[in-house]
Amino acid sequence: MTTAAASSSLTVPPTTTDRVRQVVVLVGSLVAAGAAAYGAGAFGGTAVEQTAGGALSADATPVAPDNPAFRIWSVIYLGLFVFAVYQVLPRHAATPRLRATAWWVLASMVLNAAWIGVVQAGWLAASVAVIAALLAVLAVIVVRLVRSTPDSRVQAVVLDGTVGLYTGWVSVATLANVAATLSDAGVGELGLGATGWSVVLVALAAVLAVAWAAFTARRRALALGIGLAMSWGLAWVAVGRFTGPLEDTTVAWAAVAASAVALVAAIGAVLVRRRG
Repeated sequence: MTTAAASSSLTVPPTTTDRVRQVVVLVGSLVAAGAAAYGAGAFGGTAVEQTAGGALSADATPVAPDNPAFRIWSVIYLGLFVFAVYQVLPRHAATPRLRATAWWVLASMVLNAAWIGVVQAGWLAASVAVIAALLAVLAVIVVRLVRSTPDSRVQAVVLDGTVGLYTGWVSVATLANVAATLSDAGVGELGLGATGWSVVLVALAAVLAVAWAAFTARRRALALGIGLAMSWGLAWVAVGRFTGPLEDTTVAWAAVAASAVALVAAIGAVLVRRRG
C-alpha cells in the first residue's frame, strides 16, 4: 500500500452515500450476476448459443470462439462476487478508488444481464448497441483504475484483475457479436468474403489488445487480465476454425497470431514499464 493511498483511505470519513453505495452494489451485483448466469444457461436457463436462431453459436461465424472459451465467465463472475464482498467491508467505505469505480462495475453487470436478455429475445442489432455500451463502461473503469494507484495488492487483484479479465473478454466478444449480427443480416461478406472479413476482425482484435496493453502498462493486474482474456478468446477462435464444423485454416492461423500478440503485448508492456 502506498503512503498516499493509505492516508486518503484512512483520513476520509465514510458518508451515508458511501454506505448506500456499498449495499446497493453488493445486492445489485449479486442479482445481476444471477440473472446473467441464468440467461447464459445456468440453473435451467437457455444457453446463449441456442438463442437468436443460433446466430451466436460457436459455428455461426468464423470469428466465433469455440464453446469452452465461455468458461472464462465462471472466473469473471467469481471475481465480481469477491469484489462485491470486498467493497462492502466497513474499512473500504471511503476508499477513493472504490468510490470512483464501484457504481460503474455495477452498471457493467446490469448491462451484461441486459445483453443476455436482448439476445434471448432475438434482437441481434440491439445486442450490438448493448455490448458496445458495456465495453464503453468498462473502458471508463479502466481509465479510472489507470489514473489511480491500488491501495493494496489484494485490491489490485480483486478489482484490477477482475476488470481486466472482464474487459479483455468483452473486447473479443464485441467483435464476435458484430460479425454474428452482420452475418444474420446477410451482409457479413461485404465484398471480401467471410474469410477476408474474419481476418480483418481478428487483426482489429490484435490491434486493440496492443492498445490496451500500452494504456494499462502501469497497472500490472489490469494489463495482464486484459491480455490473458483476449489471448484466451482468440485462441478458442483458432481452435474452432481448426477443428469445428466451420473450418477455416486462414482465420485459424490469423487467430493464433492475434492470440500471441495479445499475450506478448500485455507481458511486454508490463515488463518495459517495470524496467523504466
